[in-house]
Amino acid sequence: MNNRTQIILASSSQTRKDLMNRLRLDYLCISPDIDESPQGETHADDLAKRLAFEKAQVIAQDHPHAIVIGSDQVAWREHSPQEFIGKPLTVEKAIQQLEANSGKNVYFSTALSVQHLASGFEQTLAEHYHVKFRDLSLEEIQRYVLLDSPLHCAGSFKCESLGISLFEQMIGQDQTTLMGMPMIQLCGILRTLGILLP
Repeated sequence: MNNRTQIILASSSQTRKDLMNRLRLDYLCISPDIDESPQGETHADDLAKRLAFEKAQVIAQDHPHAIVIGSDQVAWREHSPQEFIGKPLTVEKAIQQLEANSGKNVYFSTALSVQHLASGFEQTLAEHYHVKFRDLSLEEIQRYVLLDSPLHCAGSFKCESLGISLFEQMIGQDQTTLMGMPMIQLCGILRTLGILLP
């Protein structure tokens, strides 16, 4: 494989598109249509890996000669990796999530699946990142949700935007893991597949 091999990002996420754009590679973006609800998983890693794998697989089956990239993220609070924090979707739920996050460590299991069916290549992994929220007042939470509208973000914040103001600390090896796709790992896998980076 080489830089002329088609690359497909199996996602509709603008944040993941922005991350892919950092690599300055030509790629297609195709949104996978899968059921993202848990199916009995008891750890966030397992759910994130299954969803990332399924996202990539559904697109790879139609494009077996392309390198297909799937990614998914599941959030959870300290000591509770079996209690998944989803996307709030409403202002009320976002406020509730941030009230529950106040003063706590929130962890993110971010899975990556890269598949090239024509050669039989498949690698799926999970990376971790966590943030320590400062103690937040209800007024701060309401103001944040109004300004940043994080309704489609697990945990109800956008770290690449105003969400940074909610934290005491960010802990992990690769900040892009928190943003939804572990780019250091992705770059390594793409190099293994013969894609030149940089």
